[in-house]
Amino acid sequence: MGRGSHPREFAALLSAESGIISDIYQIPGSIGGEASAQVPFEMVPLNLNIVGSAHSHPNGVLRPSDADIRFFSVSGSRHIIVGDPYGPDDWRCFYPDGTPVTLEVVP
Repeated sequence: MGRGSHPREFAALLSAESGIISDIYQIPGSIGGEASAQVPFEMVPLNLNIVGSAHSHPNGVLRPSDADIRFFSVSGSRHIIVGDPYGPDDWRCFYPDGTPVTLEVVP
């Protein structure tokens, strides 16, 4: 998703089954821009079991901004940032306060 929307940011929500992130949803009406992305929370179906978010940083910086932390605070407990060049190691996961957290990738 990051590579596909580059150089614009994308934002999506994550859902989980049995404690494992299983799906990523781009919500209708989401807006991706050169400096930020927005998710219209009023469009999120109640049954998605949202546990966090994913979004891109086209500049490759894998740290949350102040705006990211505000977004994290209303969108779950785990937040993934992916960055250019969008390879297998070009992502990080964070708690809502911006503290990095290890997220195990399960095959």
